[in-house]
Amino acid sequence: MHVAVVALGKIGLPLAVEYAVNGHSVVGADVDARVVDLVAAGRAPWQEEAHLAERLADVVAAGRLRATTDTAAAVAASEAVVVVVPLVVDAHARPDFTAMDAATRAVAAGLRPGTLVVYETTLPVGATRDRLVPLLEAGSGLRAGEDLFVAFSPERVLTGRVFADLRRYPKLVGGVDAASTARAVAFYEQVLRFDPRPDLPRPNGVWDLGAAEAAELAKLAETTYRDVNIALANQFALYAQSLGIDFPAVAEACNSQPYSHLHRAGIAVGGHCIPVYPQLYLAGDPGADVVRTARAANARMPAAAVALLAQELAAAGREPAGARVLVLGAAYRGGVKETAFSGVFPLVAELRARGALALVSDPLYSAAELAALGLEPHDGGGVDAVVVQADHAAYAELSAADVPGAVVLLDGRDVTDPARWAGVRRVVLGRGSTGSRAAAPA
Repeated sequence: MHVAVVALGKIGLPLAVEYAVNGHSVVGADVDARVVDLVAAGRAPWQEEAHLAERLADVVAAGRLRATTDTAAAVAASEAVVVVVPLVVDAHARPDFTAMDAATRAVAAGLRPGTLVVYETTLPVGATRDRLVPLLEAGSGLRAGEDLFVAFSPERVLTGRVFADLRRYPKLVGGVDAASTARAVAFYEQVLRFDPRPDLPRPNGVWDLGAAEAAELAKLAETTYRDVNIALANQFALYAQSLGIDFPAVAEACNSQPYSHLHRAGIAVGGHCIPVYPQLYLAGDPGADVVRTARAANARMPAAAVALLAQELAAAGREPAGARVLVLGAAYRGGVKETAFSGVFPLVAELRARGALALVSDPLYSAAELAALGLEPHDGGGVDAVVVQADHAAYAELSAADVPGAVVLLDGRDVTDPARWAGVRRVVLGRGSTGSRAAAPA
């Protein structure tokens, strides 16, 4: 097949490569000329995605993948178009369709009769049918269900392991009409390869959900579930901490029963997905109090962590005001060079509000890159306290000797080795010392 992938970001580019690896002719379109030039040369714009560099080089060399800044031309040469343009939220947590609308108009300008357009970007329920289809029709003169076929199929992958996840998880599909659904199902059956999954209620592969709205809700439901579950785990963890109870041990015990699936507590919830998609759900269901409360609870976690740090500093005879605090990890999660909604930003803001000097270090970022993000890079000098914000694997090897002067370590991800922190007040979020009672974080 001839396929166009619109937006060559951390999901779109691996998708384009996967289609090309499976034998199809792919053109990737992006508004960023730098990205297009790198892809056209067979060079990965980033290195954190497993297998991307070598697979991209192979399919470009074989002539199965090319790149362009001309979206309309890419669409005009294709039978199927997959749109992966990010949808963000504004300062008021409302969906901002600026980039998506512009991309949709560019797609419409190149549409030919019979083309399939699939949106993989997570959207509010109803957006495919009610917002994007009218833009496609107005810009192309085609009509959905007659000579234009439109569907929604959410991406269900994590950056760093996109190729593995494409094979591991079923592809959910729903069209704006029966013909569009059938076209989309047939498309994904051709361009993807699936691993066997004996644990699934039916064979792995493409799952027909019937309507675009069902597929849109499926993505919002599975990601919002994670946000709500994490908020509950965080609530339990803070309470357990105040009682001196080890919550991870409690959660492990609870999860030994099949009806409990408590997630891990953590210092922050970051990334493009979990902090954003509940807001997209709320855009369609504003009365969902459980979702709104969970999102707010997770957003408060960095402040709760700093309150706990202040408590531990006070116990060590120090105050936050004037303290040098090293925050480990600018990335929102370990091993991924991405700061979207990273907990580092509210952590630093809260530390500064308490008069502390917040210094940041991350093995994936240079000092110049950290400074460009508005963060103050660690100058290598001694510190009073350390906060682990991201679960980079390297932090398991870190020790008190690496941060001279530190009297408190607040491990917000439970990744450090306690044996390496002798002589330092090591506190793990949610992992209280059984038998002792501490004051609840403010």
